[in-house]
Parts: sequence; C-alpha cells; structure tokens
Amino acid sequence: MPTATTTATTATAEAVIETRALTKRFRGGRLAVDHLDLTVPRGSVFGFLGPNGSGKTTTIRMLMGLIEPTSGSARLLGHPMPRAARTVLPRVGALIEGPALYGFLSGRDNLVRYDCADPEADPRTRRDRVETALERVGLGPAAARKARAYSLGMKQRLGLAAALLQPRGLLVLDEPTNGLDPQGMREIRTLVKELAGDGTTVFLSSHLLDEIEQVCTHVAVMAGGRLITQGPVGDLAARGRLAVATPDPGDAARVLKGLGVVDVVVAENRVTGELPSAETDLADLNAALVRADVRVRAFGVERASLEEAFVALTGEGFDVAG
Repeated sequence: MPTATTTATTATAEAVIETRALTKRFRGGRLAVDHLDLTVPRGSVFGFLGPNGSGKTTTIRMLMGLIEPTSGSARLLGHPMPRAARTVLPRVGALIEGPALYGFLSGRDNLVRYDCADPEADPRTRRDRVETALERVGLGPAAARKARAYSLGMKQRLGLAAALLQPRGLLVLDEPTNGLDPQGMREIRTLVKELAGDGTTVFLSSHLLDEIEQVCTHVAVMAGGRLITQGPVGDLAARGRLAVATPDPGDAARVLKGLGVVDVVVAENRVTGELPSAETDLADLNAALVRADVRVRAFGVERASLEEAFVALTGEGFDVAG
C-alpha cells in the first residue's frame, strides 16, 4: 500500500494538488501539520480523512491560501500557493466550513452576488449560470426563498451551487453532506461522481467513512498532523485478515504464529490474524495447517471495511470530523 514515505517521490504533472514537507506551527508552538507530502491525481475523487485534531482542516486552509504554511510548499493546478492565488482560485470551487450567505437575500440572489464577484464571469450569461447551478443541487423550487429560512442542508446545497457557477478544474468540499437527509446525501454523491466524470478533480473531506468508500477513488488518512497513508481506496480497504474456521483453534493459532502471522485472535472455533505481507502465499499457509493435522473447515481472507482500515491505521474511532 502507498504510504507517506513511498508516495513522496511519485508526484507528476498530473497532480492537481501536490504538497511537499508542508508544515504549519501555530503561535505557542502547536504543530498542526507536520511535513505533509500529499499527491492528488487529476480526475480523482480524493477523500481526506483524519480524527479530531489531525490537521485536516488546517491543511485545506493552507491549500486554499487562507493561511500561510510555516514551511514546505503546496501547489494547486500546477501553481504555487498562496503566491499564485489570483491565478489559481478562479479555477477552484470550494465549500469550506459552511457557506457564507446573506440571510436577507434569496438563494438565487445569493448566487447572483457570488457570480458578480467573479471578475471572469460574463454578466450576459449570469442568470443562466445561476439557474443551472440551482437546479443541479436541487434548489430550483426554493430559489426565491430567503436564505435565512433555509435548513442547514439547504444552505450546504446553496454553498455547493456557488462553487459550481463556473467550470472548475478542482472542487474542494469540506463536509458537503453536513445536514442533509439520506436522499440529499445520495444526490450529492451522484453529483460528485458526475463532476468527476466531466473531468473535475474533487477533493472531499468528510467524517462519513461510508460516504468516502462509496464515492471516492483515492483516499489519504491523517493522524496527529502527519500523513499515515494515501492511495486508491481499493488498496486501503483491501487490508484484510486471514480467517480460519477449525475445531482445533489452539493448534491453528500456534502454526500460524510460527509462519509469521501476527495479531492472532482465537474466538471459539475461529482464528484470525494479519498476514505477514501482501505477497504471502495463502496456499502455503493452508498446507501447513493440514500438515499439522489441523482440521480446516473454512479458510480465506476477509476484506476489511474502510472503517476497519481507518481504525487499524490511526488507533482511533471513526468520528473524524476534525
């Protein structure tokens, strides 16, 4: 599996986000992000995970030029940030820490204000862009209502609509389904997939591991300000445990430990453990059990969920909203 160490040298021209040794130390000495090497491939839906205090939000704020790093570098769409912010940000849509809305304006008029603030937006096609964005996030019927009357989920949708007013090379979303009901969450997942299909790279921070697993192609996991791992979701979720069903669990555990299987757990007539490496030949393990007169009723590797892989990597639970 790719790790912070192995991926540090794999950056290519196809990286839409690239950081090298990105570090942020706040006043008082608190180290929030520690030498982060992150590579987000073009065209990916990239999930960004980390437990509370992992440095995830601080990283996003540095990427968007909202705060400056203490050291290291960050590039968005091939340009250095925050130095090239004026060049880069018009090509980036973002929904970070909830949308900033005018409560006294309607949803439609909020989007008009956002569009007017874009120096590259053609005023002749403004209304068409606004209506298209509203319909795309399902707010067409509520477009005339004052934003103050919107639910939290509707406000999230409006913020996402603002990010979609122009075609974007990169979309940065921080908890985009916050406050949405299950149907709204499904709609946003579908929209993210459509955007990726159209060529937009989506960088998605979420505390919902199920959401990440359903929509993302790649993932990075942060803990304690450091990058723990990054790579395709399938690689991370593929981490599994060997599982053996046998009426001889004690003997099976002894044989497996002798063959390098670690974290062996015996529960009644079932033995599980971590394989020594991804190259371990399962047939050899099974044959060794049989030679030791262990009666094997079932044998295989159980695929771990993304949640299980996250917990194994960070040692923490899956409330990762920080």
